[in-house]
Amino acid sequence: MTAGHNMTKLPKSSRTNSVEESIGPRRLRNSQESLSELTETGSSTDSLKGDQTALAPHGRFLGDNATIKDDQDSNVRPLSTVMTGSRVFHDRGESLLKYERRPPRQESDPTDHWVRSTKVRLSPVRPTGPLPALEESFATATLRAANRIDRDCLDYSVPAGKRPVERFHRNLSDSRLLKNMGSDSASVNSLRSTYSVLSPIRPQDVRNRSFLEGSVLGSGALLGAEELDRYFPNRRVAVYVITWNMQGEKGLPGDIDDLLLPTDSEFAQDFYIIGVQEGCPDRREWETRLQETLGPYYVMLYATSHGVLYLNVFVRRDLIWFCSEVEHATVTTRIISQIKTKGAVGVAFTFFGTSFLFITSHFTSGDAKVYERVLDYNKIIEALALPKCLPDTNPYRSIPSDVTTRFDQVFWFGDFNFRLSKDRVEVEAIMNHTAGGNMGPLLEHDQLSKEINNGSIFKGFQEAPIHFRPTYKFDIGCDIYDTTSKQRTPSYTDRILFRSRQTDGIKVVKYTSCPSIKTSDHRPVVGVFQVKLRPGRDNIPLCAGQFDRGLYLEGIRRRITRELKKREDMKNQSSSTICTIS
Repeated sequence: MTAGHNMTKLPKSSRTNSVEESIGPRRLRNSQESLSELTETGSSTDSLKGDQTALAPHGRFLGDNATIKDDQDSNVRPLSTVMTGSRVFHDRGESLLKYERRPPRQESDPTDHWVRSTKVRLSPVRPTGPLPALEESFATATLRAANRIDRDCLDYSVPAGKRPVERFHRNLSDSRLLKNMGSDSASVNSLRSTYSVLSPIRPQDVRNRSFLEGSVLGSGALLGAEELDRYFPNRRVAVYVITWNMQGEKGLPGDIDDLLLPTDSEFAQDFYIIGVQEGCPDRREWETRLQETLGPYYVMLYATSHGVLYLNVFVRRDLIWFCSEVEHATVTTRIISQIKTKGAVGVAFTFFGTSFLFITSHFTSGDAKVYERVLDYNKIIEALALPKCLPDTNPYRSIPSDVTTRFDQVFWFGDFNFRLSKDRVEVEAIMNHTAGGNMGPLLEHDQLSKEINNGSIFKGFQEAPIHFRPTYKFDIGCDIYDTTSKQRTPSYTDRILFRSRQTDGIKVVKYTSCPSIKTSDHRPVVGVFQVKLRPGRDNIPLCAGQFDRGLYLEGIRRRITRELKKREDMKNQSSSTICTIS
């Protein structure tokens, strides 16, 4: 047999080895290309697994565990062993680069085409339509933290030209309210940089910011201008204030949604401050009812009492990190201090750089005891020992004998017991002739308004215009004023007053009563306010997210139980409906 004949007719094992040598480097190169190309849809692991599936001579596929049997050798070797034994796999550095840079041969081996055709390359995935604009900056008046945590992110899918341009209210109580909101640039950037819709944090910012040391200018501080503008672009926070004399009733209203979440309000507020006089015996039950009604969006920042005077502060849970530690103080105005039915309880804290003081009080009762009520006021402003450890944000404007001058924003509310200086017949005649909520003729006889105008009480305080009927005294369970033998004159005993260090620091949104709560002889009074904020320093002692966790869990448990019971009742009602044919 000649040499030429030996060259053209190689043994079967030699041909197999040559095919293996040609498969090895090409398969490696294809897997390397799939690792380096970003348009590949499969992972690097999938690429390597796909490359290990080769075609054997005679058109048979070889999988991951396939073997090759040599005719002249009885040893059975796995395909992976054959491939890793190739010349290219021994040298993964310089030889691989040279192999990839080698120009293609004009005359290629038919086996090369046969092997190369087995590689299936998928086309890159491309979007079917135009992508949304990522650089659009849509400034809204919304609380931006709530906008970022929206799990739907539906605002990114709205075309830029169809987005609404009006400014939305910032106070939200349900993520469903966020469907039509525009996106802000921080949220879009976070989507591009992280796997969260929260605002991204740069490592350099973490290195530079020292929250405990404070900052002279508040730049980069946790309570500084940048953080304040991110959460409150217009630098105003919504405060919801309630005052109610419960008359010490054991039974609470079946539903207090109208008290905390009235239907005429489009959005819930940031802070809820509830002051109660002559509170119910079970104070914890009252607090649980408040938490159950406000739901999981709010936590109780603080609760305190003075006898039967209760004061509760609820805040949106995503704002608690910007609240300082809370301080409280009490004052009794009774001659015998052990009797705690009359007096005041105050709560103070700082939110960002603005200090707040909330006071609820119960003054001396009696139609003619105006002087005694003025003495109650003076004793409270002198004896209420606040602040204790909180820094005074403006000590130059503070007066030692008046606690209300030591805070930026002050709300004083309660049962002040000031009456209308007319007999009942005349008061009812005036009420019958008032139309359209004009209570001006009635308020001309209000004792509190007269004392404020004389400067003897509530110096520097304001009150919103009153457009509701007197809140005292009703027969329990109805809208009829006192029908007992005393025939008490209807009066505006329950009031909410406020004062601010800043001009136009407090704007009144609503001031009204809640006539649907009829378990007491008093009607609750509600006030909604927009309060101006300013940046703060990090030298303020923060509350560090502390709240009443047990109350929170119990309130949520009750909401779930109530919802399940409602669904069960609806199910039983639908199943009990039976159609009979007579």
